[in-house]
Amino acid sequence: MDIKAGMAAIVTGGASGLGEATARRLAAQGAKVALFDMNAERGEMVASEIGGIFCQVDVTSEESVDAGLEKARAAHGQEAVLVNCAGIVAGKKTVSRDRETGETKAHDLGLFSKVIAVNLIGTFHMISKSAAGMAAQDAMDENGTKGVIINTSSIAATDGQMGQVAYAASKGGVLGLTLPIARDLAKEGIRICTIMPGLFHTPMFDSLPQDVVDSLGKKTPFPARLGRGEEYAKLAQHIIENDMLNGESIRLDGAIRLEPK
Repeated sequence: MDIKAGMAAIVTGGASGLGEATARRLAAQGAKVALFDMNAERGEMVASEIGGIFCQVDVTSEESVDAGLEKARAAHGQEAVLVNCAGIVAGKKTVSRDRETGETKAHDLGLFSKVIAVNLIGTFHMISKSAAGMAAQDAMDENGTKGVIINTSSIAATDGQMGQVAYAASKGGVLGLTLPIARDLAKEGIRICTIMPGLFHTPMFDSLPQDVVDSLGKKTPFPARLGRGEEYAKLAQHIIENDMLNGESIRLDGAIRLEPK
């Protein structure tokens, strides 16, 4: 499916990081992009710079998602592309021990549930709502394509580290739903793929000292650096444009495999 001028796209988590890079790339190709994010100040700024619109959306809330889709579709029409980049990170072991008292504590259930809600349930929520709209439209090419959906998992889905149980579970879920959804949506003319980034420079790295960032980057076999948002965005564009990519989850990681810790 070619990215045509005026084609509508939605990018969740589009105010920063991988989502922002993807939103900028799609807009540069002529797409009309709606950014779904919770960060209104940053989202409005990015949307203004790329000629898109910002919708303050909580992907775990049906009311919020419905309102965001209504606003985006009123401005740009039915989206042909959905890129799910909204997500959160949390670090906590299944059982932790207090360093001073030696007391053991179970993983906080509320934290685990929140990570699953945003990263996994939020992703599925957006897929189902967007796909319903795509399926109702006319096909856009000779293949019968009505839309393309791209998700963001992580290499933690297959080699999660200590303290990543909630994050790895959520991203493993995204990995697991990709193929069955591709099969569900095949007759509707909608393709879906998932990108599994390795160590990428996102806003969570901004608070770390440069030597720590450099050290993390060197863990990647080649190239020995952190991934860049535009590299994720290039792959997202390729998935949109390559009609035979469907139901696949692609590692984008420079050949790294995460160590236990």
